[in-house]
Amino acid sequence: MSARHHKVYIIGSGPSGYTAGIYAGRANLSPYMAAGLQPGGQLTQTTDVENFPGYPEGIMGPEMMQQFEAQATRFGLEIAHKMVSEVDLTARPFKLVEDDGEAHTADAVIIATGATARYLGIPGEQEFLGRGVSACATCDGFFFRDQDVMVIGGGDSAMEEATFLTRFARKVYLVHRRDSFRASKVMQERALANEKIEVIWDSVATEVKGNFQGVNAVAIKNLKTGEAREVAVTGYFCAIGHTPNTSLFKGALDMDSVGYLQVKGRSTHTNIEGVFAAGDVADSTYRQAITAAGMGAAAAIDAERWLGEQGIE
Repeated sequence: MSARHHKVYIIGSGPSGYTAGIYAGRANLSPYMAAGLQPGGQLTQTTDVENFPGYPEGIMGPEMMQQFEAQATRFGLEIAHKMVSEVDLTARPFKLVEDDGEAHTADAVIIATGATARYLGIPGEQEFLGRGVSACATCDGFFFRDQDVMVIGGGDSAMEEATFLTRFARKVYLVHRRDSFRASKVMQERALANEKIEVIWDSVATEVKGNFQGVNAVAIKNLKTGEAREVAVTGYFCAIGHTPNTSLFKGALDMDSVGYLQVKGRSTHTNIEGVFAAGDVADSTYRQAITAAGMGAAAAIDAERWLGEQGIE
């Protein structure tokens, strides 16, 4: 069976992938998307989205992604709910194989595979995801006004999340498995000086507890004394980092030490001409739906211009 050919092949969905699809579709590039196992990305695990422009009353994350998808298909994006299992970016047209064995080729590839928030893997984390469990204080902190919450971690992300949450929460418990933070000195000092933050040293969370309303407590254990207790909180923020979904491109595309794809300057160009990256797969700083969507638009525009330069209209 011969491979299907596309001008633009989008790997991944979410705000970046769908927006790239909208822009590429409107440019008559007949884009094709392998949406992955979780079409819509991390937002499908988010209940309320209140910080995306155009939704004054807020919107549920899954519903928002359905609207993105509907708009993209309206402009001609073809979506396959499949994963890409193999890529060959060594020559053009690029070669891609999906998880069912179907082969494709493409003149340009936009990578929008996102990143996956790291969790501890303890009981209750997945059960209460979106109902008190989060990995993004910027996204969800507003919902915990005058409540007690817990942040897990000891790096810059944890300090930043804990400090941000003090704008809304009554109290923030910061749980760290060691007796000193690995965060930068400035970030540590800011967190430790905040009277709303209480650090629980040498401890780990062992279970997130709750009921039909959501999280109501987190069980923790002191690693030095073995003491176990429960802390009453309604929010649990895991701030131990994100893992960019880039294993498919190792050895082919430039990445940083964590695995985020590297782009050139303010563009979405990767180190391989004709391959572009958008959203959380290339953004370790902002990680917001709005910035991912913006990068998706930029990637489609960059791809359109690059294809034009190659004489592919």
